[in-house]
Amino acid sequence: MKQRFFYCPKCGGHLNYKEQGERQRLTCSVCSYILYENPVVGVAAVVLNDRGQLLLGRRAGSCRGLWCIPCGYVEYDEDVYEAIVREFKEETNLDIRLKGVFSVQSNFHNPETHTVGIWFRAEITAGELTAQADLDRVGYFALDDLPPLAFPTDARVIEELRSEASLSL
Repeated sequence: MKQRFFYCPKCGGHLNYKEQGERQRLTCSVCSYILYENPVVGVAAVVLNDRGQLLLGRRAGSCRGLWCIPCGYVEYDEDVYEAIVREFKEETNLDIRLKGVFSVQSNFHNPETHTVGIWFRAEITAGELTAQADLDRVGYFALDDLPPLAFPTDARVIEELRSEASLSL
């Protein structure tokens, strides 16, 4: 395991991996604080139009030029349901109503940050579709004719959508 943190957030002491129960955990050499390296939570909204096309956004920041299901991170003091409504509005200028959780995936594509993603089903309630924030383009795509994707977990979620669509035929 590659060490990502070196100083204790409580006292500034040096962090070293130490056996803590069943795992090696970063532990402060001064105050014995254990720094738990937990995943960050991300949220995304799966929106299909009346033709069954999926709304995607082209990334302007990290993974520039690749496409994703509109997504973002949950803030520390924020509820996951509020987070996806906020993130979706920030990226697409659309208001949504959530229709439930569609998928939950562990994301290991970025070795610096392990995330757990929650993909919600959603429907648009208001707004005008406009790429904003981390996106420079937005558009609807057929599930069998997608642009290059930024995240492998989006590909898995889209495969789940395809499977679901084929079952309803």
